Amino acid sequence: MDRDQILLGDNLELMEGMEDGSFQLIYADPPFNTGKVQARKSVRTVADEEGDRTGFGGRRYRTETPDGSEGEVTPASYADAFDDFTAFLEPRLEEMHRLLAETGTLYLHIDYREAHYVKVTLDGIFGRECFLNEIIWSYDYGGKSKRRWPAKHDTILVYVKDPDRYYFDSTEVDREPYMAPGLVTPEKAAKGKLPTDVWWHTIVPTNGAEKTGYPTQKPEGIIRRMVTASSRPGDLCLDPFCGSGTLGAVCRKLDRGYVLIDSSPEAIEVASRRLNPG
Repeated sequence: MDRDQILLGDNLELMEGMEDGSFQLIYADPPFNTGKVQARKSVRTVADEEGDRTGFGGRRYRTETPDGSEGEVTPASYADAFDDFTAFLEPRLEEMHRLLAETGTLYLHIDYREAHYVKVTLDGIFGRECFLNEIIWSYDYGGKSKRRWPAKHDTILVYVKDPDRYYFDSTEVDREPYMAPGLVTPEKAAKGKLPTDVWWHTIVPTNGAEKTGYPTQKPEGIIRRMVTASSRPGDLCLDPFCGSGTLGAVCRKLDRGYVLIDSSPEAIEVASRRLNPG
């Protein structure tokens, strides 16, 4: 299969036309079935004593859209609701299983409200013996409910094609500081520790170089861990719900090939512009 492709269309139909075992790694971040419209608003703030926001030290700012008008721009958005989410996802997961190489790994990024249903489906497709990890990605941004413990994590279910042959190289993964460095040797403290199955990582910064403005964009840092651990340079990776193209951006930096799919022309435009600037 040709590498470094960005494809517009129904991922089920497109995956059905691909050869068995084509991919070493598949990262899938399907719509989370929240029942809401997912959107990212694009705004900026400008110093103004009569503005609508208060910043550090009491300084006042006003909110503007990128064209300079006041208020909020109509955001990029998509509907995030299915009558039967598992029925939508199951045939796609079956295709992902078929497309994985024997040494390959699936990372399925899923909402905590759907994770238990989807895990049962994955057990049926891959086999329970092929379940490798449940990764919890924890972050600290967004609204904070006062009526329950604020939900600040996503779930990433990790399954392998063959539990005896899958590829995993922990030596390539970025390391983290010890939470109690005084309890380990200075050498270990300086080296850091291998991440566990709980990943503390911020979302894409609003003013960061990664930001594309696409709704639900995921940070490169968490995708990089998956790619470095579960694939080698030259391997081919697939993202069937590519959104802004984060997997492709990571693969390009790490010398992996990629195939990205999305049914949204807007997503394809954003990903294409990100991966082929100018």
